[in-house]
Amino acid sequence: MEISVLQKNNLITMLLILACADLLFSGFEANALPYDYTASIECLETPLKPLHGGGIILNPELNMGLKGWQAFGDAKIEQRELAGNKFVAVHARNRPTDSISQKLYLQQETLYSFSAWIQVSEGNEAVAAVFKSGTGFKHGGAVVAESKCWSMLKGGFTSDATGPAELYFESKNTSIEIWVDSISLQPFTTEEWASHQDQNIKKVRKAKVRIQAIDKLGNPLSNATITIQQHQNKPGFPIGCAINKNILTNTPYQKWFTSRFTVTTFEDEMKWYSTEVSPGHEDYTSADALLSFAKQHNIAVRGHNVLWDDPKYQPGWLYSLSPAELSNAVHKRIVSVMSRYTGQLIAWDVVNENLHFSFFESKLGDQATPNFYRLAHAVDWSVPLFSNEYNTIEDSRDGAATPAKYLQKLRQIQGLTRNAKMGIGLESHFGTPNLAYMRASLDTLGATGLPIWLTELDVLSGPNQDRPNTWNKF
Repeated sequence: MEISVLQKNNLITMLLILACADLLFSGFEANALPYDYTASIECLETPLKPLHGGGIILNPELNMGLKGWQAFGDAKIEQRELAGNKFVAVHARNRPTDSISQKLYLQQETLYSFSAWIQVSEGNEAVAAVFKSGTGFKHGGAVVAESKCWSMLKGGFTSDATGPAELYFESKNTSIEIWVDSISLQPFTTEEWASHQDQNIKKVRKAKVRIQAIDKLGNPLSNATITIQQHQNKPGFPIGCAINKNILTNTPYQKWFTSRFTVTTFEDEMKWYSTEVSPGHEDYTSADALLSFAKQHNIAVRGHNVLWDDPKYQPGWLYSLSPAELSNAVHKRIVSVMSRYTGQLIAWDVVNENLHFSFFESKLGDQATPNFYRLAHAVDWSVPLFSNEYNTIEDSRDGAATPAKYLQKLRQIQGLTRNAKMGIGLESHFGTPNLAYMRASLDTLGATGLPIWLTELDVLSGPNQDRPNTWNKF
């Protein structure tokens, strides 16, 4: 076939455009600054080096005295050195916000990954990183810092405006000194963030597959025709949705649900206020029926929940019990529901929302929760026992349920249930998702090596939810 000069020129132009586009996108993807997943949950004698070399932080390791740093509020600051490690110490604090600070310049719609190593002079205290700008305050994250060793604070945020800002630290206990070292603030454009996520997806979730057709004896077949049919709805990884007893009598709902999901949990049917409305009169009829339905359709079930620490969601008859009576009732509840469904579930939410509420601890003491898990492990040791909490990854301003607070409670539980399989449940009720903070929180929780489940995912409606390379690239 002959090609005219004009056709040749058009073809060459098209090939050049395609080649340039391929170089542009593959090159950008390859060269995008990698996100550092490093997170430490150990309290170390010496802090590690700052992530990303400190990013845009000036003098991140405090090796140049106090260059780039100044006192915030009425605090006094000074450079100190221990075992060859230099850091800044904040003392003479009168207000929670009295600390050190560094002036920065932020870019709108940029994701910032933040980290620092923190120590306090006495005991252990929550210390938070805050970014003050013309549009308000961004909470970058928090850690429960200890004395005599260094703890890593990892967080992040997205800047909603371009302009000057100031980083500082705060702690409610003004009697303690705050020591800071190895600070990092690394910006990522939305394109860089998305590019790195794409690379990670290719690395972790994708792989090359070699298919070979063989006969009954294992000999290769030549010229074989192979047909591959992919499921259109069900994913290859666990994803689910809650159900309630209404599904049992709704055929269209059943078809929709069973064609899409591989995991479920029951909305109310397994909760204490549903199974024992009056003391001693247990009714598991609805829970049994839902479990039978799930089994018929090969759908795994999480047990939700054994206990709920929110005072509003208790069987009404619990409120009048004495501590001894309540203890007996809780013991009976744990044994009853867990022994009934042992071997039929993939996990249990043993205590729900235990960081925000303390109904049982207020009546049975601080060791109530670890004791619940110890009993739960004795009843059903075969599956992971989860805590389930909100605002651990959703809202960095909620000091009650930060990753550090979650880990603190987890260690308390593990102190009495050392051999139990544990799991981390994150309710995930999002307003505007804070991607950098979410990622950092998952890094921190992931350092435990425990399974992490997003258990109750929902996102409030709002603008820009169809924007590419943001939420859908998390």
